[in-house]
Amino acid sequence: MAPILTVDVTFGDCDPAGIVFYPNIFRWMDAAFQKFLRPIGGHRAVEEEFGSIGLGLADAQAQFRSTIREGDLLDVFLSVEKWSGRSVTLRYEGRVGERLAFESREVRCLFIRTESGIVAGDIGALRSKLEEAS
Repeated sequence: MAPILTVDVTFGDCDPAGIVFYPNIFRWMDAAFQKFLRPIGGHRAVEEEFGSIGLGLADAQAQFRSTIREGDLLDVFLSVEKWSGRSVTLRYEGRVGERLAFESREVRCLFIRTESGIVAGDIGALRSKLEEAS
């Protein structure tokens, strides 16, 4: 499987210890997710087509397995782990060469506005559209 995103890690991505500042991992996960949506028009197109206010996070977790430093080329891989009626669970791996740098997962929902507030809507049509595009 090819990476969905490759990051050339720079000095500005790192903390004073010279390793990647952990919020950047979550930023790169989100960038990978946005690229994942491009074959169906991107995040804004999904919002418009499905009448949602976005594909937001319900949960996010990461395990940092080895350090990422300035000059590293980080490959980010994304796969769908599980679909449910109202969410999708995504799995990410970050690798520097063959070395595992991080493993993470996100649960995302297609949020819609209702009279009772913002809720996770049915995600089945989005699943079908993404599966057709891949």
